[in-house]
Amino acid sequence: MGLLTKDFETAPCEVEVSHTFDSLHAHVKFLNGATINPGDEVLVHGEPVVAGYGEVIREERTATITRASKLEQLWTRLTGDLECMELAEFAFSDEVLS
Repeated sequence: MGLLTKDFETAPCEVEVSHTFDSLHAHVKFLNGATINPGDEVLVHGEPVVAGYGEVIREERTATITRASKLEQLWTRLTGDLECMELAEFAFSDEVLS
């Protein structure tokens, strides 16, 4: 992997989609031990997994991991904390809550 080049890796994975009262999530677990680094992209192949209310669905799929270049990894590490702050919403008010 070079400064500006990208590598691709195919990995088997397990997709878990939960749509229950306690949890609404989608997780991907790589079955070959692959890890994801800052800036990497993951594309899971196949039809979308749709779980109805009360269901938890697990399916084995194949995923393509696009590895970020060294420059993209560095940029992601440098700007990641700043982008995280965009998710936070702060409000200040003179009102006193009783």
